[in-house]
Amino acid sequence: MEIEIYADVICPWCYIGKRRLDEALASYEGEVTVRYRPFQLDPSPVPEPLPLVEALAAKFGGPERARQMVDHVTQVAAGDGLRLDYDRAVIANTFDAHRLVSYATDHGRAAEMVEALYQAHFNQGVDVGSRQALAALAGTIGLDAADARRFLDSDERVADVEAQLATARDLGITGVPMFVLAGKYAVSGAQETSTLLAALAEVEQREAAAGQA
Repeated sequence: MEIEIYADVICPWCYIGKRRLDEALASYEGEVTVRYRPFQLDPSPVPEPLPLVEALAAKFGGPERARQMVDHVTQVAAGDGLRLDYDRAVIANTFDAHRLVSYATDHGRAAEMVEALYQAHFNQGVDVGSRQALAALAGTIGLDAADARRFLDSDERVADVEAQLATARDLGITGVPMFVLAGKYAVSGAQETSTLLAALAEVEQREAAAGQA
């Protein structure tokens, strides 16, 4: 079964959703191929990496509201064993980060790259919109940092990522994470591990029945 994950690497719920899917797949006995698909919560240019909490305050009605949102998702993430350090996180345009995931996919390291990007953004205060920082992250998972920087400075995969972002829009995806199972069954949001396991089992049954028809 193929699982396509539409997500953004600066989305906390996507990080939580990935962790829950990883846990579901650890106990799922079927064969699964995971594909990481790009989505941008905000495609706007980011002239400088401002503190994320400051940006949230400007967008969602002030510092108190921003802190409430941050505290809530931080508590949920902690329940899944994830640490979110919003006091270090900075805003970033993630287009090049999605290109880097595509690069890592070619080298068989997509899952490690996605995990490194989440950790860099939420734990380490790394600007994941910086090509220098992205290349360095590629090096931390065993990829060639210099080649990753060469790739990022080129126009490789620009059109491909743009096309995949357009596909997400055409599918009507407005929120992430979005899991698409077997190309036709959608599971929206950071669902509980048990819910994801049930969805995998149901899709497996449906696909098996369709194959026998």
